[in-house]
Amino acid sequence: MSEIRECLEKGWTGLGFKTVAFEEAWRRYTGLPHAHFLNSATAGLHLAVRLLKETHKWREGDEIISTPLTFVSTNHAILYAGLRPVFADVDEYLCLDPVSMATRVTARTRAIMFVGMGGNTGQLPEVTRLCRERGLKLILDAAHMAGTRWQGGHVGGEADVTVFSFQAVKNLPTADAGMICFAEATLDAEVRKWTWLGINKDTYARTVGQEAYKWRYDVEHEGFKYHGNSIMAAMGLVALKYLDQDNAYRRQVAAWYDELLHDKIERVPVAPGCESSRHLYQILVENRDQIMLALNEQQIYPGVHYCDNTLYQMYAYAKGTCPRALDASNRLISLPLHLRLSHADVCRVRDALRKAVNFLKGTG
Repeated sequence: MSEIRECLEKGWTGLGFKTVAFEEAWRRYTGLPHAHFLNSATAGLHLAVRLLKETHKWREGDEIISTPLTFVSTNHAILYAGLRPVFADVDEYLCLDPVSMATRVTARTRAIMFVGMGGNTGQLPEVTRLCRERGLKLILDAAHMAGTRWQGGHVGGEADVTVFSFQAVKNLPTADAGMICFAEATLDAEVRKWTWLGINKDTYARTVGQEAYKWRYDVEHEGFKYHGNSIMAAMGLVALKYLDQDNAYRRQVAAWYDELLHDKIERVPVAPGCESSRHLYQILVENRDQIMLALNEQQIYPGVHYCDNTLYQMYAYAKGTCPRALDASNRLISLPLHLRLSHADVCRVRDALRKAVNFLKGTG
């Protein structure tokens, strides 16, 4: 509360000293060279695509290869910029399969949108290599990846731009916010104008420094009101202190599930070398909808992350092109995974799941 109280007492709750402090803290934590605080990760994905399009002169209708197994904001962001999502299938980690991805590249492909499902890196190193070989930009949707490390380093450095989410249910929650991290300094400088309506000097910058006429600014191009605020940044500064500790506990809960679940329950694995944030613990079952209802009757409320986007009307043009994603979409369950779960709670989930599965198989 002291961080938020400072904002209120100083009368500065918008973009300002706390957002700057959180950006600096995030750069130190991740080791990424640039970070800009936003009001959502969706805004960040939109800007990632839009600025790459502007910088590299992409044309309307050019393509970005993406996954159908994600929250729709991933693929909406491609449409916002007038580009076309082309869907590739997923691998055993439920991340983009580089083999499938390679078959979808055309003369109009400009970038890859890689989603780190549940905090998993999947085959990100191979995807990165393919992007470099084929001259494609890599956009990392790291909404689930706050605290995910691969071979000791925080994820993000392999991408041209990485977008993190700090929405209410994420591992580092600030009610609703995000961070966009460009690899290039020029794009980091440019995105700060795009998040403030194209204005070349934000309100906080106009209050610091000694130059005359510091209140003056120019509007260089169109833009959006996508910047974050100091209240959310204050929450982020505190949450960041506990992120590694919280993620360690999430990995402990996942380890309990690994230990306790029946061998016949198919689990989505974590990629080798990945220290996942463990935003999700996912399993694949038959009769998913009935099992969900059975768990609900025991006051256990798992989720589904996610439905195959090609089942939605607006992306139905690609229906049937990603069979593995469709199969997962029909069988996925995200088991409860949060910081208040105890070992006994995990045992209760295990017992309820086993009972539901056996009943539906006719052996319960």
